[in-house]
Amino acid sequence: MKKVYVAILTETLMHPMLNTAIKAARRGATIINRASFDLDRVQVTEKQFNDFVTEVDRAAEAAIIEVLTHAYPDHAILAEESGASANLHDDNDNVWIIDPLDGTTNFIHGFPQYCVSIALQQRGIITQSVIYDTTRNEMFTATKGAGAFLNDKRIRVTRCDKLADALIGTGFPARDLSALDEYMEMFKIMTSRCQGLRRPGAAALDLAYVATGRLDGFFEKGLAPWDIAAGALLITEAGGIIGNFSGDSDYLHKGDVLAGTPKVFAQMVNALQAFAGKK
Repeated sequence: MKKVYVAILTETLMHPMLNTAIKAARRGATIINRASFDLDRVQVTEKQFNDFVTEVDRAAEAAIIEVLTHAYPDHAILAEESGASANLHDDNDNVWIIDPLDGTTNFIHGFPQYCVSIALQQRGIITQSVIYDTTRNEMFTATKGAGAFLNDKRIRVTRCDKLADALIGTGFPARDLSALDEYMEMFKIMTSRCQGLRRPGAAALDLAYVATGRLDGFFEKGLAPWDIAAGALLITEAGGIIGNFSGDSDYLHKGDVLAGTPKVFAQMVNALQAFAGKK
C-alpha cells in the first residue's frame, strides 16, 4: 500500500507535460506489448537495407501522437515514422520528438531490448523526457532542473572516473555499410581502452542505461533526433555529460553522440575526437 501511495504522490508532483508524456508512452506500450505475444502475425516492411518498420511502430506512434495532440493541440510533432507535423517550423516553442519503438529489429526477433522514447523540446531546449522499457515496465523520466528518475527512484550516473574501468555501450552502422571501416577503427581503440563494449541495439535505452548507471558511457554515429533527445536530458539530469565527438553540444541534429560520467566522457572525447565530423 505504501509503494502505491508513493507512486501516486510522485506522479502528482510531476510536471503536467511530463505526466502527459508518460500517459502517451503507456498508450503506445499497450499496443507494443499486445503485439509481442504474437510476433508471427506482425507485418514487417523494410524501409531501406536493414531498416525495418512494422505496423506496430505506426500504430504505437499514432496512439502516442493522439494523446499528446489532444492535450496540446498547438504543439508540433517530429516522429520517426510520420515525420514532421504540418505546423513544425524553425520558430516552434514546443516540439514533441517521438520514437514509438526504438529497437524495432530487436522487437521483431523477440529480443527484449526496445523502448518508447518521447521528449519535449521547448525553444530549442529539451525540457521533458520519457523512455519506457515496455518489457521490464521501467519508466525513465526527467524534467529539466528536477533530476532524473527510474520509476519513483532518483537515478545518477556511476562514479566511474577511468575509461579503463568503464563498461561502454555503442551501436554500429547496420544500414550504412560504407561506414564499417571507420567503426572498426573506433571499436579497436575503445576495446583497448575500456573494460568492455556492449551493443544491445536500442540507442535510446542505452542512453537511459548511462543515466541509471548500468553503463558508464556510450558512443554512436548517425543517430536521429528521436534516438537522442529523451536520453540526453536523462543523462544531464543524472549528472552525466553528452556531446558530439569533439565534446561540443551540437549533437541532436548532427547525430554523432558521446555520453558518460564527466571523467569518462572527457576520456572518450580524447580517444575518439579524431572521428568527429567524418562520414
